[in-house]
Amino acid sequence: MADFFQNGVITTLQKLGDRSLLDMESELVEYGKRHRMVLLLPALYSEFQTPAMHKIIEELKGVNYLYKIILGLDRATKEQFEEVKALMSVLPCPVDVLWNDGPRIKELYAELTAEGFPGLNTPGKGRNVWTMIGYGLTDQEAYAFALHDCDIVNYTREVPARLFLPIVHPALDFEFNKGFYSRVTDKLHGRVTRLFYSPLIHSLIKVYGNNRYLDYMDSFRYSLSGEFSFIRSLGRGISISPTWGLEVSTLSEVYKNTSNRRICQTEIMESYEHKHQALGNQDSGDGIYKMANDIAKTLFRVLAQEGVVFSQASFKTLLAAYFQESRFEISKYNALSKINDLNYNREKEINAVQAFENAIKEAAEEFYQDPMGIPALSPWITVRSVMPNFSEKFADVVKKDNA
Repeated sequence: MADFFQNGVITTLQKLGDRSLLDMESELVEYGKRHRMVLLLPALYSEFQTPAMHKIIEELKGVNYLYKIILGLDRATKEQFEEVKALMSVLPCPVDVLWNDGPRIKELYAELTAEGFPGLNTPGKGRNVWTMIGYGLTDQEAYAFALHDCDIVNYTREVPARLFLPIVHPALDFEFNKGFYSRVTDKLHGRVTRLFYSPLIHSLIKVYGNNRYLDYMDSFRYSLSGEFSFIRSLGRGISISPTWGLEVSTLSEVYKNTSNRRICQTEIMESYEHKHQALGNQDSGDGIYKMANDIAKTLFRVLAQEGVVFSQASFKTLLAAYFQESRFEISKYNALSKINDLNYNREKEINAVQAFENAIKEAAEEFYQDPMGIPALSPWITVRSVMPNFSEKFADVVKKDNA
C-alpha cells in the first residue's frame, strides 16, 4: 500500500499514483502567469567543479515555468564569477548571480553592519540564503520562492516542481513547504536526523513535556533537509541563522510566523544522494558534530523563548533520556537494515551517538554561558523599515555585477 499516512500537526504530501512530471509542469506554467516563481540556489564556486552541479544545470534546461533563478555564489574570484555567469546563461529563464565576495555586495554588507545588523561578516550558507531572499524580495513580481542545495548527485527537475506546486496551486492555501525524501543506498544515511535530531526531540518531550512547538518539530519527516519553499509575505518576516542550525531555526521561524494549517511537507524525490560530512568530534569542532551542537543550542534557545525553564538537573535527565532514545533508534535501524539486506555497522552508529552525546553536553554548557547565542540575520522587513531605500540599491548593485 502506498504511504498516505498523516501524522503530526502539518499536512504531508506523499508521492502517490503515477502522475507525470510533464503534467505537473504544465500546471505550473499556468499558475506561473499569476504567481511568479523564483528558484534560489546557494552554491560555492567549488560545486561547479563537480558532476552534481552540471547535472542540475542540465535538468534546469527543461524547466519552463520559472520567472527567474537567483544563484548565491560564495568563495569565488572575479574570474570564477564570470565563469559561473557563463555556465548559468544556458538556462531558459533569466539568471541573476549574486557575487557575495564581490566589492559591491561587500559594501552593502558593511552598510548593514554599520546600521547595527549582525552576522554579516561571517560567510556561510546562512548568509548566502539570507542574501538571496533579500534580493528576491526587491522584485515586486516575485511571489513564490523555492530553495535547494547544489550538491544533489541524483537531481531531477521534479525537485523544484514538487517544491513549488503546493504553494502556488490556486485551490490550496499553503505558505511554506518542506521537502523530504529517503536517504538510502546500500545502507542508511542521514545520521544526524536518525540518531541525533529525532531522539533528542523525543527526549525533550519526555523531560519537559509536550508543547505545541515540539509537536510541530516532531511532525517533519526530514527536518534537516535543505529544500523548502515559501511565499513572499512569509519570507519578508523570517530571520535566518548563520550557523549549522539553519534548517531548524528556519522551521522555528516559520512556526512563529504562520499557522500549522498553512505549512506542509512534500516528498520531492524517492531517494536523495549528496556529499557526506565527516563525523568530527569535540576536539576538531567540525563535521556533523558541529552541526549537532548548533542544532541543540537552537532548540534550547527556542524552547527557552517558549517559556521552558532549563536547569543543570534537567539537562542531566535529558542526557539520560537521550541515551535511552538513541539506543532504541539504533535497534530500529538495525532491524530495518536486516529486513532489507542493507549494510549496517552497529559500532559506527554507536560511535556517532556517543559523539552526539558530547555535542549535547557542550551545547548545554554554551547555552548556560550565553542563552542568546549567535544573533540571527534580521528579517528583511526590519531591514526595509530601518533603510527604506536599501532594496533599490541592492537591485542596482546586482544589475551592475551581472551586466
